[in-house]
Amino acid sequence: MAEVINMPRLSDTMEEGTVATWFKKVGDTVKEGDILAEIETDKATMEFEAFYEGELLHIGIGEGQTAPVDSLLAIIGKKGEDISAHLAGTAAPTTEEVSAPAAVAAPAASETSTPVLPDNVKIITMPRLSDTMEEGTVASWLKKVGDTVSEGDILAEIETDKATMEFEAFDNGTLLYIGIQEGESAPVDSVLAIIGDKDADVDQAVAAASSKVSAPTKAVEQVESAPVAPAPEVAAVTNSVAVAVPVQNTNGRVIASPLAKRLAEERGIQLATVQGSGDGGRIIKRDIENYQATASVAFAAPQGIESVEEIANSQMRKTIAKRLGASKFTAPHYYLGVEFDMENAMAFRSQYNAIPDTKISFNDIVVKATALALKQHPQVNSRWYDDKIVKHHHVHMGVAVAVEDGLVVPVVKFADELALPQIGAQVRDFAGRARDKKLTPAEMDGSTFTISNLGMFGIETFTSIINQPNSAILSVGAIVEKPVVKNGQIVVGHTMKLTLACDHRSVDGATGSLFLQTLKSYIENPITMLV
Repeated sequence: MAEVINMPRLSDTMEEGTVATWFKKVGDTVKEGDILAEIETDKATMEFEAFYEGELLHIGIGEGQTAPVDSLLAIIGKKGEDISAHLAGTAAPTTEEVSAPAAVAAPAASETSTPVLPDNVKIITMPRLSDTMEEGTVASWLKKVGDTVSEGDILAEIETDKATMEFEAFDNGTLLYIGIQEGESAPVDSVLAIIGDKDADVDQAVAAASSKVSAPTKAVEQVESAPVAPAPEVAAVTNSVAVAVPVQNTNGRVIASPLAKRLAEERGIQLATVQGSGDGGRIIKRDIENYQATASVAFAAPQGIESVEEIANSQMRKTIAKRLGASKFTAPHYYLGVEFDMENAMAFRSQYNAIPDTKISFNDIVVKATALALKQHPQVNSRWYDDKIVKHHHVHMGVAVAVEDGLVVPVVKFADELALPQIGAQVRDFAGRARDKKLTPAEMDGSTFTISNLGMFGIETFTSIINQPNSAILSVGAIVEKPVVKNGQIVVGHTMKLTLACDHRSVDGATGSLFLQTLKSYIENPITMLV
């Protein structure tokens, strides 16, 4: 099915873009990640890459031409595909745009009914921080209404479907209005904030913002009301003892700074039991450092009490549910289980780590061995399409990392070409930044195969859902000491179980089995990875 590519919004202030250069022409083959064009925004000229594969069937905006955001930029699909319906779909908006000037001639009374945005203010909308982002959640505001804002200041942390990113200001002025409170979610392009002169007419700006943003989002519904004040502290009374409860917003989410959240996670402290001392009761660093785990005693009752907790689904959790659900119910999964002898791998790791300033893990060995095996079996390192199978001759290894809200998969690029210490350094860096939600979308895109390792949690065997569009995923269990048979004798040995989940549309059982045989030879004889 043909995919319509619209003029992207590449900055929060971008309203239209100019195509500086096309790097593809109609009829060219396009692969995911190819640079389609250079687009000139109000701030810079940026490369725009393709997120689909196929043939470039239509170019809607020629070089040097300018068009509003969301205008038809291009269409990618199968060769010879009928795109007349897509082209016809652009006719109605064009007619409306052409007829729009006629409204200028309407009576003055109707003109004055639409609020006009003051010249000395700027509307900031929820940015599109990734290609798949449809809505965002404000994790924290680093500025409050009345604060002075300078270009480059971090306004807020925005939680997308892939990561939490810092969102910086592109304008100078005073923060006049906040349209989306901490913990609240709203679609892309909803009113996020208003910045302007200190003496600007805020009411007029808010009214103009509500008319400017057409989608009936949560943010727009809040535009007509005054800024929402932080929820007050309340007292929970049990057994006649009053206990302060941490401030929460309307969806039950405790308000805390990113640093406080990280410290609480490291120290095993539940934020719901901490009293915040920051603005509006926000939990900050000193609250975690001074925390005394005594408040919960007041809630105890001799007969016990029933307790539940409702946690709003984060953007990451929603995306995980959507993508893995689609993978499980569209790709016909089957599973191949193996058990490898780890004696040589354990000796190899001990000798390798004896080198000064060198430390590798068993996971690093598995990643390297898997990458080398995939080079010999590109069918496993593939992607399924309705009309073809694309085999990758490069290995971009996705390494699943567990975080508080679910699972992210940063990608080790060209893993087969990296040394073991390089793999280890990249994986540790990705894991640390994943837990802090500081990975960029580019660092989580482009995997050709994925590894999920739960061995460090003592899990011996498990199966995983394929991380589409990959054709397979490898589940790695713990190394276990157990009796094994060698040369007809029962001896103490160490083994590790792995399970390969395959998409039967692109990887047959025999193909997956041959891949596991090659992987076995590398892991059971790891010295072969170095020659």
